Amino acid sequence: MPIDETRAFRPLNIAVLTVSDTRGLAEDRSGDALVVLLTNAGHRLARRDIVRDDEDAIAEWLRAGVADDGIDCILTTGGTGVTGRDVTPEAVARVATKMIPGFGELFRWQSYQTIGTSTVQSRACACVAAGTYIFALPGSTGAVKDAWNGILRDQLDSRHRPCNFAELMPRLLER
Repeated sequence: MPIDETRAFRPLNIAVLTVSDTRGLAEDRSGDALVVLLTNAGHRLARRDIVRDDEDAIAEWLRAGVADDGIDCILTTGGTGVTGRDVTPEAVARVATKMIPGFGELFRWQSYQTIGTSTVQSRACACVAAGTYIFALPGSTGAVKDAWNGILRDQLDSRHRPCNFAELMPRLLER
């Protein structure tokens, strides 16, 4: 996708939340991958945490993140599958102002190129919550890399043409 080099890059403050009952920061490879990808792209890591697979705990963390003026965007990893403990999309829906259905659709289309029909098990989703973007990604390092390299890198880059999520940020709270 084209980058317009005549436009200024606007680094975003991005938080990374890993949803897991079994991983700590030392074992969090998908969170590590997101941190490397976003910082290599020129963005700033605003916050990084791990929260257990609990809908209330995830929603509480997301609400706090959305309320933090130092966070422009939240990337979650984990909890987007179909098992009983996978509740990240439900937590995201609880804080969402507007869902972005095209993100999940595009992610699954892209993921199909890599893992085939297994992509139907993903409930990756995205929303705007009170002026903050939230993107809920699967917990594998391959999935977060696919999402970043195939969608988020461009859409969070203010120079991407013909349009991008970053340039819409000042207007997300308009009425």
